[in-house]
Amino acid sequence: MTVECYESSVVAGPGGVMTDEVGVITGEVTVRTEIHGAHVTVSIQYLDADEWYKVEGSPLGPSAGQGLGLHQVIVQAVRRGLPDGLAGLRS
Repeated sequence: MTVECYESSVVAGPGGVMTDEVGVITGEVTVRTEIHGAHVTVSIQYLDADEWYKVEGSPLGPSAGQGLGLHQVIVQAVRRGLPDGLAGLRS
């Protein structure tokens, strides 16, 4: 199975981004979207850090979207802030 992986560096918007492991991350971050068949995993890290954290609400199901277009939607949402994790993406 092919895995698509996209990464972008952005500044997290107001409220930051909620993660499962460490709570809210703010500031300059790298967003990673990995598409494994029908599942989409969204992770985030502080810019140039080693540790990756799963964004709360990840993985997304098959109706989330596809490829680079989905990654761009997620990156724009991070720029606006996702203090509720990916639940904020759906609203």
